[in-house]
Amino acid sequence: MRRDPRANGRVRPVTAAPGSPRPGKRDVVALGREGQGWAAIVLAGSAPGARWELTADAWAAWVAEADRGGGPRWVCADAKATAALLLAAGVRLARCHDLRLAHDILARAVPGGPVSGPAPRPRADTPGTLFELDAEGPDPGDAVEVARAWERQERALAGAANADRLRLLIAAESAGALVAADMEAAGLPWDRAQHERILDAELGATDASGMPARMAQLARDVRRALGREALSLDSPGQVLTALQAAGVSVRSTSRGELAEHDHPVIRPLLAYKRLARLHTANGRGWLAAWAPAGRFRPEYVPAGVVTGRWASSGGGALQIPRLLRPAVRADPGWRIVAADVAQLEPRVLAAMARDEAMASAARGADLYAGLVARGVAATRAEAKVAMLGALYGATSGDAGRLVPRLRRTFGRAMHVVDAAARAGERGEQVSTWLGRTSPEPGAAWRALQDEAAAEGAPEAVREAARRAAREQGRFTRNFVVQGTAAEWALAWLADLRIRLSQIPPVDPDRAAAGSGPVFSRVPHIAFFLHDEVIVHAPAERADAAAQAVRDAAESAGRLLFGAFPLDFPLGLAVRDDAAKT
Repeated sequence: MRRDPRANGRVRPVTAAPGSPRPGKRDVVALGREGQGWAAIVLAGSAPGARWELTADAWAAWVAEADRGGGPRWVCADAKATAALLLAAGVRLARCHDLRLAHDILARAVPGGPVSGPAPRPRADTPGTLFELDAEGPDPGDAVEVARAWERQERALAGAANADRLRLLIAAESAGALVAADMEAAGLPWDRAQHERILDAELGATDASGMPARMAQLARDVRRALGREALSLDSPGQVLTALQAAGVSVRSTSRGELAEHDHPVIRPLLAYKRLARLHTANGRGWLAAWAPAGRFRPEYVPAGVVTGRWASSGGGALQIPRLLRPAVRADPGWRIVAADVAQLEPRVLAAMARDEAMASAARGADLYAGLVARGVAATRAEAKVAMLGALYGATSGDAGRLVPRLRRTFGRAMHVVDAAARAGERGEQVSTWLGRTSPEPGAAWRALQDEAAAEGAPEAVREAARRAAREQGRFTRNFVVQGTAAEWALAWLADLRIRLSQIPPVDPDRAAAGSGPVFSRVPHIAFFLHDEVIVHAPAERADAAAQAVRDAAESAGRLLFGAFPLDFPLGLAVRDDAAKT
């Protein structure tokens, strides 16, 4: 056995002898590049420092064998990227620690600690640069660098006041990266013919210029109503000028503002805008680019939003229009199991605040109906306005009128968001339930506050500073709730992924080939959107998958909030498609 000359600190890897035992479930193992191949280094557990050097054509099989029956926690520079390579080889990781996602969490949660600055971002401009870094950092795919980065993160966690919660957050975030890789590999089943039927019904046939017939007719109607035959409806500036010239007093071409006016142009213009959005965002071009071969495969970005919510870097994964949901159709002999959580963010707020009155209003029912029953609002619509006002800091209109009633009825819950807002107004950071920390206000914000605080500052500057402070307060008010809701969703996904993996596969002749080698015979998560999960399951496994979805939701609530009496009721359907009635 030999030492690696680059190793330092706690990492002193040695090459394991041929036939030596593979890492076990109690081990933490760095997995990264080594020359033209890969290396695995045990960081903690049975034999710290043990090292395996793996050739490029053998590493996936070695990982699969090590992961069999519950393997180690793999430490990866970018777990989604590593998992994608393994999935392409038919291998699925059970657990991991994503260094990049953990870095983003720890850099703000433990300021001044061993982890600071922006996380290194792997370039993906060409296949050969998957594990390369931009110039400002080392290669995160190098096995020894992976080990060193994990050590820095361990030191940061050792100095954190809430280390246990941060570890749970990092574990959930890392599991989310694996789910994202799973979903991109399996894809969401998509019925191209149904999608095209919807487009035909809504847009009509396409002419030689590529313009759908109904859009073309509506464009003619708009131009005629405005007396502008040469008007370009794709130019908001031209449309706004034409509207104002026709006596429609609007400041924008937004749907909400247009709907307030009564003019012959309004109806065809709103109809044109709706169809133009469908044509541009989800038309035939989108279908060809993002849903080939019966699968929609978007590019998910775990924690792509500062609160921890996911984003998408392509395909509009977070905006499947209701109109197109019938195109989400299971393969023959399979089913769609679709589940969404009712009023996730208000429920999470009740749990964070330990507000039993609010939890009772929500339990087993529609929270908004519970608010009506307690006299907070006269109607469900009013109750929704009040709750959204509380979460987003509304101070005027119906929300401003109703929020004080929430404060009287659910004082503990309102104290959580009000305190977060006040902290933001002071320029302070706030944290979610598990410890994700909000970013500090920028230098321009602080400069404005300093200028306004100076003696003799103009009233205009002071008012601008007050507006900026209120805006920052609204951000932090929502951050603590939206971020905690994202944590609950990650726990739901992570638990569901495990439960689905325990459901037996179907026979090969029942496989859904489009889902790839890993998922073609088993129920799997095919889509995730904030508070909704879609599972693609063989028909004979659909009931088991549905129960797994329910059980995972209950488990996520217990994991985050313990025995606090709050439920997370699901709207769950097992269907051939994902249409909402």
